[in-house]
Amino acid sequence: MVEAHRTFVIVGAGLAGAKAAETLRAEGFTGRVILIGDERDHPYERPPLSKGYLSGKEERDSVFVHERAWYAGADIELHLGQPVTALDRYARTVRLGDNTVIHYDKLLLATGSEPRRLDIPGTDLAGVHHLRRLAHADRLRNVLAALGRDNGHLVIAGGGWIGLEVAAAARGYGAEVTVVEPEPTPLHQVVGPEVGQIFTELHGAHGVRFHFGARLTEIVGQDGMVLAARTDDGEEHPAHDVLAAIGAAPRSALAEAAGLRQGERARGGGIAVDASLRTSDPHIYAAGDVAAVDHPLLGVRLRVEHWANALNGGPAAARAMLGQDVTYDRVPYFFSDQYDVGLEYSGWAPPGSYDEVIIRGDAGKREFIAFWLKDRRVLAGMNVNVWDVTETIQGLIRAGGQHDPEALADPSAPLDSLL
Repeated sequence: MVEAHRTFVIVGAGLAGAKAAETLRAEGFTGRVILIGDERDHPYERPPLSKGYLSGKEERDSVFVHERAWYAGADIELHLGQPVTALDRYARTVRLGDNTVIHYDKLLLATGSEPRRLDIPGTDLAGVHHLRRLAHADRLRNVLAALGRDNGHLVIAGGGWIGLEVAAAARGYGAEVTVVEPEPTPLHQVVGPEVGQIFTELHGAHGVRFHFGARLTEIVGQDGMVLAARTDDGEEHPAHDVLAAIGAAPRSALAEAAGLRQGERARGGGIAVDASLRTSDPHIYAAGDVAAVDHPLLGVRLRVEHWANALNGGPAAARAMLGQDVTYDRVPYFFSDQYDVGLEYSGWAPPGSYDEVIIRGDAGKREFIAFWLKDRRVLAGMNVNVWDVTETIQGLIRAGGQHDPEALADPSAPLDSLL
């Protein structure tokens, strides 16, 4: 009966926010649950935006977490198309763009991240794109189809996961693709040069052109349309459209303005939270892309921008808001699909943190597991076209013990036996 008079507000109607709202009801919370999002679409998952939906293999309706009617059935109040413009921690209120003021007893910030922008001439041209929201994917899907029909050229700034997944989708439509990347390989800051080279070869085999060691300096256009993209080494690439895929920044301005503690910008910023996903204000929690978690397993404050973090972080935060004992220590995980390659990555191995990369299997056939080691301890593992091993890989990371590199590399030795 006490709970019926409490109001829990969730700012951010993405996967983390939707799953948090779902969990509150599943755990028996009977008070008001208010879910606020600045997009007009009801909550959806983001991986299809650069994978199945973008490539034309999945329908638009497949991206949504629940049907819209589900929220009314669960007595979850949706405020869509409404940005939160102010957070008053002392009055415990949030103000919406239409000046509506909503009181909260507990607040979850699941505001996500936004694509970083190119700061060069020409970004106001009609053919310059970003990919973060469903509306972006709607537009880009039509663009890729048109490029394929007309033998058009797409230049992608950035060879990270989004850049490579869009490159694969674009080649599926028949578009010409050039990826401009300042590092010597794609995914250089994520998987390092050894495994990055494998992705260079994968995309090269499908007709993608790479321009490494360079950055875009200008997008050239005429009559509002893109004609070419220039790089800082003097090259000019023909282009009808340009995608900026140079990373994402946490949407933490609301929390910062309210005086909540922030994570280190050197590690990606975000809202600092403890292992229960609670911020420096005991009534406010954060989850998903925007949360910089004091990770008890990895021993660092870490911000993770992947689907699994939203899927699991939203429910964890909801349980913590209900007063349950929560320790969010999941091994970071993400997946990617590119052409005929599917992969899963578990762990955290930033540049400089590992001293050895072990390949188990056949990298040439793109059926292998890569392990990143430090002092013979597994920091991360990525299975490529090898399935049902994620739990074991994560077990190796959690165990923290030393392993014989030869045993890790030997496909004849059962992986489970190394635990």
